[in-house]
Amino acid sequence: MGIGTVKIDIEVCKGCELCIESCPQDSLNMSNEINSKGFHYAVLVKDNCTGCVNCALVCPDSVITVYRKKKSGKQKEVVAKISNIKSDLKFTVEDLPKKTFDI
Repeated sequence: MGIGTVKIDIEVCKGCELCIESCPQDSLNMSNEINSKGFHYAVLVKDNCTGCVNCALVCPDSVITVYRKKKSGKQKEVVAKISNIKSDLKFTVEDLPKKTFDI
């Protein structure tokens, strides 16, 4: 069982598969169903997500929110939610030495 999970806004996902390619755990795959826009969308298919945030970082439509279990229990906290991107992106990765990355 992984320490992370993702929530994907399936109605906005356009099925580019970048998140699937970026997942080191192979936790994501394309759905068999299509959304209201006619696209197959990404879904979590394995319970081995580590919450690495790779999928959220590569998603061009910012439809993925990443969660990780808190160290103090079973409750999950948001570790990556990328939205409303208009220019350069800056983010901080928790649980690592405090560094800010420019993309």
